Amino acid sequence: MKVLMANKFFFPKGGAEVVMFQERDYLLHSGEQVIDFSMHDERNRESPYASHFVSNKDYRKGGKLSKLSPALSFIHSREAVSKIAALIDKTQPDLMHCHNVYHQLTPSIISIAKSRGIPVVLTLHDFKLVCPAYLRLREGRPCSLCQDGDFGHVLRNRCAGGAIADSALLYAEAAIQRWLGSYEKVDRFLAPSQFMRDAVLHRFRSEQVVLLYNGVDTAEIDASAQDDGYVLYLGRLSREKGVETLLRAHEAAGSWDLVVAGTGPLERGLQIRYPNARFVGQLSGQPLKATIRGASAIVVPSEWYENCPMSVLEAMAHGKPVVASRIGGIPELVVEGETGVLFEPGDAEELQRHISRLMRDPSLRARMGAAGRVRAERQFSIEKHNANLTDTYRSLVSA
Repeated sequence: MKVLMANKFFFPKGGAEVVMFQERDYLLHSGEQVIDFSMHDERNRESPYASHFVSNKDYRKGGKLSKLSPALSFIHSREAVSKIAALIDKTQPDLMHCHNVYHQLTPSIISIAKSRGIPVVLTLHDFKLVCPAYLRLREGRPCSLCQDGDFGHVLRNRCAGGAIADSALLYAEAAIQRWLGSYEKVDRFLAPSQFMRDAVLHRFRSEQVVLLYNGVDTAEIDASAQDDGYVLYLGRLSREKGVETLLRAHEAAGSWDLVVAGTGPLERGLQIRYPNARFVGQLSGQPLKATIRGASAIVVPSEWYENCPMSVLEAMAHGKPVVASRIGGIPELVVEGETGVLFEPGDAEELQRHISRLMRDPSLRARMGAAGRVRAERQFSIEKHNANLTDTYRSLVSA
């Protein structure tokens, strides 16, 4: 099978790229052919198809999104259309799998594939199809106003950072893509959580949207019984991630250590206001693995609609109990009282109680961590993910 895999970044930028590269590696190791389509970037991994990539575009750098020149290609990229048409004609793929294609590649590439009789799969890494601003956040809080299809809310509420012109462009993009029927041409959407699936069923047919949880490679992660007595936060230091709620809980408790690994716009302010936490910056490679191995518990205090966060799956694979917000797709991953504990988003007092209880009981932490590892192996293994992915591919290619 030849699979054309499209994603605007060809380096490990975020969760979407982690999933994309996992699937790409699996297909290649299985003897399938993967045809890459992406954007040029000095951070890119090597690809035999790099000459077909589109030129680098950063719509958040050097000015407003709404400047006329980038605005047109933001909605419909003639360069992407031309290059993917040539790539399809040259390689003759059996199927195209889109990951994060918005803005730099644009959904216009879907129509090109469909015009050549190629089935299209799209993974729903974010809420773009029901929220023009991606995140379903309004003034820093969860929002569902556009879910019913009235995208005018993004304009009325200036969801693009308060900028009316940028918000107008996001509205125009969503309205035009709906008018063109770009996403309606997708054969299968892959929803990494039931929460995501339910969100888009307002717009698409039930049989069009398949539940496919992200997978974690448990063979590459050793469960760790090490417990060095600290709570760990891994992630971006931004408002929607709820890190300040965790820091307030830590200050109130005063009885357990907190390690904060990550960077973001709130970093300096949080360091000043919460000096008792240990901020270690962005970690990767062996330092990251060592920090996770030594943790007593991992906290995911999100205050936005998470989809299927890899941080939760990786924590369970490492054999660590998870304390997480009861929001979005997270409750589908964490079994309360068995593999971890859930709390109401933004409730620092409840969070403090749960963590303090865990930190007083090493045997409880060990039991939850072990149960999490078993759940990761049985329910969220990369092997299970890839088998279901292949089944979806073959159902479309053989149809």
